[in-house]
Amino acid sequence: MPVHFNFEVHTPYRPFFSGRVESISLMLSDGEIGVYAGHCPFSAPALSCILRIKDDRGVLRHAFITDGILEVKEHKTVLMVDTAEWPEEIDRERALAAKQQAEEDLETSLMKFEIENAKAKIRRAAFRLKAYELRKKES
Repeated sequence: MPVHFNFEVHTPYRPFFSGRVESISLMLSDGEIGVYAGHCPFSAPALSCILRIKDDRGVLRHAFITDGILEVKEHKTVLMVDTAEWPEEIDRERALAAKQQAEEDLETSLMKFEIENAKAKIRRAAFRLKAYELRKKES
């Protein structure tokens, strides 16, 4: 059984990652999943979270991702997301401002869709900030 597999992450703006990996882990709508070589094929919605990628040398990298689709195939695994950022690409001040604005929006929201939208923005900002903090561990 193979130990490594091909993994790609794409956004509408750029190919974010492409390489051979030992494993990946991320959040799906029904919980966290780890994907390893030989995993059975499936497709599922991915949620905003910290994506963990262990490359073929055993080096662990983290990235912030937003909602998307994970597709595990026999020959490769592909993650398509709206946004993907390495910790060093994250603007901490911008993420803090976005979180603060979303928290203010949540306090003044009346409609259910506004509340859910504000909660999603808070979640994205929190994961972006967490990814930013993880860059210290990867250095």
